[in-house]
Amino acid sequence: MPEAVGSSPWRVTLPHSAEAVPLARALVRTALAHLEEPAHSHTAELLTAELVANAIQHTDGGQPIELVVELLPTGCQVEVHDGDPAPPGDLAHPGAMPDPLQENGRGLLLISTLSEACGHRPTDQGKAVWFTLPTPEAC
Repeated sequence: MPEAVGSSPWRVTLPHSAEAVPLARALVRTALAHLEEPAHSHTAELLTAELVANAIQHTDGGQPIELVVELLPTGCQVEVHDGDPAPPGDLAHPGAMPDPLQENGRGLLLISTLSEACGHRPTDQGKAVWFTLPTPEAC
């Protein structure tokens, strides 16, 4: 994972409910506004929403979800921490194209396709799933 800019990351605990998604999008938007060359804010918001929605859907409702946004010299990194240690799926090879008539099943595909890099790692409380986006200048 890339090195963070000297400032501390933006970190917030989110509710384990649908209200977490717009809160997470707003935090990412606010954090990216502090970059001289903002990373792709709309893409960052979309991918963050996918990670948070997955954490809500696939983890126990009693566990908090944490969002961490780090501003990097070349863009940003977003992590979503949850209490389930099980990996989220294969981000490197998210599988075949989902059925176009299904309402879900595209999150990992979006994350692996639209991010510069993505992955997951174990944490003391469960796991963190992350992605990075470059600044437009680095593209």
